[in-house]
Amino acid sequence: MVLVEESIKDFIQKLELFKDLNKECIELLSSSSFKTKLKKGEILFSERDIVNSIYIIIEGKLTIFRLSEIGQKRVIYILDKGQIMNEVILDSMSASANCEAFEDSWILGIDKEIFLKAMSMDFKLTQRVVHSMDKKIRRLYRQLKNTIPIKIDKKLAAKLWKLSKDYGVEIEEGILINLDISITYLADMLGSTRETVSKCLKSLNRQGLIEYKNKKIVVKDREQLSVYFRGV
Repeated sequence: MVLVEESIKDFIQKLELFKDLNKECIELLSSSSFKTKLKKGEILFSERDIVNSIYIIIEGKLTIFRLSEIGQKRVIYILDKGQIMNEVILDSMSASANCEAFEDSWILGIDKEIFLKAMSMDFKLTQRVVHSMDKKIRRLYRQLKNTIPIKIDKKLAAKLWKLSKDYGVEIEEGILINLDISITYLADMLGSTRETVSKCLKSLNRQGLIEYKNKKIVVKDREQLSVYFRGV
């Protein structure tokens, strides 16, 4: 990840979010931006923080999560290169979730007021921000659907299917989920315990639906996995 020598303007022009924006808009964004590196596990912002910058991922992955009243972690999103972390702060309220680095990452920060001004200067940027929020809302709807009573093995199968769609790489054995994801992290994503998720992974493995080894998960057949979690 060698990005230290690149200018802020280089960072901005690389991102799909800012592609083909007018020159004045790019210059404005470049003048009020900064770049920062996060190490794996480092917190970018926490729930209830007053955040005055919009954050966009240049390289790496970050997660958005909430903590329950008893301190249990629930991962809401894993976000990737080019994605906005915190559109919700545009309403001038405090952060509603926590954000940490899933892996070593580079982040671009842009002053919120400048970002809003840039949105008014080029409607393409406004459309892309709305589209980003739309995708997150749809993902929340799917997660809400999965909160109805359902066996954890089926919830896990559905989550692995989605991860294989978003981060899958075709290999000889099937679809490799290209994330270093631990059992504990899967449990955080599902709102379950590590022990329960471990048992379910072993069950899916025995049934030939997945293979889990060295924090890597291979989905043997996405169609069969889909049949499994959609079945009654």
